This record gives sequence, structure tokens and C-alpha cells, in this order.
Amino acid sequence: MEFIKFIQVGGFFMYPIMVVFIIGMAIFFERLYALGKARSRSRDIWARVQPDVQAGRIETAFNAVKDDESEAGRVLDYGLGAAASGADMNHVEGALEEGLLEVIPRLEARTSYISTLANVATLLGLLGTVHGLILAFASVANADPAQKGDLLSAALAVSMNTTAFGLGAAIPLVLAFTYLQSYTQQVIESLEMIAMKVQNSIRRTLPTR
Repeated sequence: MEFIKFIQVGGFFMYPIMVVFIIGMAIFFERLYALGKARSRSRDIWARVQPDVQAGRIETAFNAVKDDESEAGRVLDYGLGAAASGADMNHVEGALEEGLLEVIPRLEARTSYISTLANVATLLGLLGTVHGLILAFASVANADPAQKGDLLSAALAVSMNTTAFGLGAAIPLVLAFTYLQSYTQQVIESLEMIAMKVQNSIRRTLPTR
């Protein structure tokens, strides 16, 4: 009840701030799920093909990943596909890098929106406060001089609600953005590690390539 009253007292700008916060958190949880899924699938697919790659069974490993649409699957598809076709190590390394360049934007997608929404929430809070101040001074312009101080104090307290709410929405969004950046980097590094292991395994088992 107190929260509802707080929103109602703050005025119109409280509602767009709330919408911005909800959208930002929705993106955060969607990205969190997608990154967790990508990380889990990367571990699973590498555990499945690693024995074949290390044993030099490149065709078998390639067949296991060629239809896999996961991030790790795409990277391995590029690299193992090049190796299975008889390409030399330079081409295999280039294919793995190409695979990474394809999937990294998918991992980073929409994360930057959270930072933008945090800024928007802050600015909406300030805009709401400025709007409230304009209305406050307009309302006391023709008021009784003895009441002007009380009216202005009450109006200022109300107008500051939007700033407080804007900051209250922006801070969690900034923290969510920072966490997602770190998590995304961890997933990217795990894919780069897989690419490196593939290179090293192919280099050891297929020295003539």
C-alpha cells in the first residue's frame, strides 16, 4: 500500500519509470537465461566431441556438430568443417575465428539496452522533478503568503519522489548491466578456450596440415 501511494503521489512520470525498469529487468533475465544455456551447451558439446578431436577422428567430430545451432556448435562446425575438408592449420584457425565472430554478437545482444534504460530512468526521474517544481511554483504564486512556505515544502517533497524512484530504478539496472557484461565475457572466453583446444588437438594429431 505504501508503494502504491508513493507512486500515486509522484505523479505521471512514475509510470514511465516503472515501465523502463520492467523492460530492463525483462532483458536482464532473458539474457541471463540465454547465457546460462549457451554456457551449459558449450560444456556439453565439447565433452561430447573432445575424445574424437583428440584422437584425430575429425570427420566423426564434425558430423556431431554440423547441425548444432548452439554457439559452441557453430564455432566447432566452422573449425572442424575446415579441418575435415583437408584445409591447412591457417585456414582452420581462420575458420574458428570466423565462427567466434559470428556467435559473439549473439551473446552480447541487447545487453547494452540495459545501460541505456538505466540512463533513461534517471533522466525521467529528473524530468519528473523539474515538472513537479514548475507546478509547485505555479500553485503557490497566487496562494496566501502565510501558506506559501507550507505549500511549497509539500510540493517539493512530492516532486522529489520521481528523482528517488528514477534512481531506485536505475541503480539495479546498472548492477544488472555490469553483471551481464562480466557473465558474457566468461561465456566468450569459454568459447575461445574451446577454439584453442581444437587448434592444439588438430595441430598434434594432424601435423601435416
